[in-house]
Amino acid sequence: MPSITVTTRDGRDHVLKAEAGLSVMEIIKDGGIGELLALCGGCCSCATCHVHVDAAQMALLPAMDGDEDDLLDSSDHKTATSRLSCQIPFTAALDGLHVTIAPED
Repeated sequence: MPSITVTTRDGRDHVLKAEAGLSVMEIIKDGGIGELLALCGGCCSCATCHVHVDAAQMALLPAMDGDEDDLLDSSDHKTATSRLSCQIPFTAALDGLHVTIAPED
């Protein structure tokens, strides 16, 4: 089964089963990682599902749209590898994706 690896804020890695058609945010929440708040439920109206994607895997992701970029601009922890996990649809091509949950703003 496809999977993603999530590094939590305490530095621990969690390998989660991943299903195509779900967002990375849904996979993380369904995997029991509660520190990813995702307050808006995936509507791209907050930035509480902010993750840092492994730099080597950024090219595998769909392009970021303007709304996502604007929301990430509100974070003190935005980097070149920042994404909102609700805006990353999981596909088979993302099997093995590694993300780190961003520090809380």
